[in-house]
Amino acid sequence: MKQVTPVFWYSLAGCLALVAWGTVSPDTLEASTTALTRSISTAFGWYYLWLVAGIVVFCLYLIFSKFGHLKLGKQDSQPEFSLLSWFAMLFSAGMGIGVVFWSTAEPITYAFKSAPIADIGTDVAVKDSLKFTFLHWGISAWAVYAIVGLALAYFKFHKNYPGLISSTMIPLFGEKRMSGWWGKLVDVLAVLATVVGVAAALGFGSAQISGGFNYLFDTPETFAVQLLILSVTTVLFMISAWSGIGKGIKYLSNINMALAIILFIMLFIAGPTLYILNMFTDAFGSYITDLVEMSFRSAPQSASGREWINNWTLFYWAFWISWSPFVGSFIARISKGRTVKEFLLGVLLVPSFVCFIFFSIFGVSALNVENKGLSILSDMSLETMTFGMLEQYPLGYFMSILTIIVIAIFFITSADSATFVLGMFTTNGMTNPAQAVKLAWGIIQAAVAAIVVYFGGTQGLQNTVIISALPFSFIIILMAVSFYKSANEEVMKKG
Repeated sequence: MKQVTPVFWYSLAGCLALVAWGTVSPDTLEASTTALTRSISTAFGWYYLWLVAGIVVFCLYLIFSKFGHLKLGKQDSQPEFSLLSWFAMLFSAGMGIGVVFWSTAEPITYAFKSAPIADIGTDVAVKDSLKFTFLHWGISAWAVYAIVGLALAYFKFHKNYPGLISSTMIPLFGEKRMSGWWGKLVDVLAVLATVVGVAAALGFGSAQISGGFNYLFDTPETFAVQLLILSVTTVLFMISAWSGIGKGIKYLSNINMALAIILFIMLFIAGPTLYILNMFTDAFGSYITDLVEMSFRSAPQSASGREWINNWTLFYWAFWISWSPFVGSFIARISKGRTVKEFLLGVLLVPSFVCFIFFSIFGVSALNVENKGLSILSDMSLETMTFGMLEQYPLGYFMSILTIIVIAIFFITSADSATFVLGMFTTNGMTNPAQAVKLAWGIIQAAVAAIVVYFGGTQGLQNTVIISALPFSFIIILMAVSFYKSANEEVMKKG
């Protein structure tokens, strides 16, 4: 542990305080986070909408700007990973568990339980369900990751700064200030946002694995079972972390993408194939044409519409912001040698399109079941909807088993990636942090996930994410401004 910096100890103290509070008085923790979340959603909802839309526009501008040719590394740097491995690791670290958790639950909820605009159960609500799902998991989400990853990769590999969030702001505030207390505060906020965001994902993953076991094998769906799942998967991802980024994460990501593709194809063939193709085409077209309107929708005259936006769109924007230091850092680490244009096109487009395909196949197959008027899925818990949907199709049991395996591996790769990034943040940006540091963060993540699941379940996870995202959102703005300032100066010098 000789490598660790004061950021490690400050961050550790904050995480342990959250764990202690949740252990001693879970009710007050839940009440406090619920009240604070409500206040943030009311006062800063407009800000989140403008922020994410602005990030998307900035990323699109950079793709076609004079900065597109800049390399994330030295001029002769070559990418460390092939395009296929790069895409697999992008998706596994950035979206894995969440995509599987919400692929069925989100479209069903929007169509039959809580529609964004139309009355539930109508044809319009069914069509809108996939379009708004695309909004939450598409370019807007990946733009948040992209801008953080771009700034980190540029300053780390092109400018030789330490791989820290604080280092990306040196052009704005100077090296002396960012190596002092201000810099440490920035890095602590990044660590805390990462821990909370990853803990939420681990909570979702353990809940769905527990729900799958309950549905398939009738195991009890209790906190004790979820805790056992968290413990087992924690051991597995720590083993993966021990093997290093070039082995554990890379191999597991490639394997899981192959399994996910097999699952896609099986459900696509067994499910309502033509309905999937038609719904995907319609939803994708609506997403493209209505993106601006959906991105700025705040429903100021509708209390129910505003509540829906708070519970869904604002939650997702906060989720991506809280995950951005972790995913952005991991994306930066695996993207050395690529140009700014190549980086942004790859990060924005490919994972977004994979998400669209995932949600179309799973979500439309679920909508097809519910459209029969049986209310099979809408009456189920979020954690078990996917398994209830698969049961309605040929080879459903086998696909359910495969789904649990995919969730478990996504769980491992996300947590493994996070331990690497947290280790990097707390060892002054070392690209290969000590094993002891990574293992320490693995245990802390699992502990925070267990506490958050215990005191609030799914709603508790959402509350902590929204709260942790607000302070880091201001840091993202500064990172974007700093990158533009530094890159512009470099391009101007070169004429």
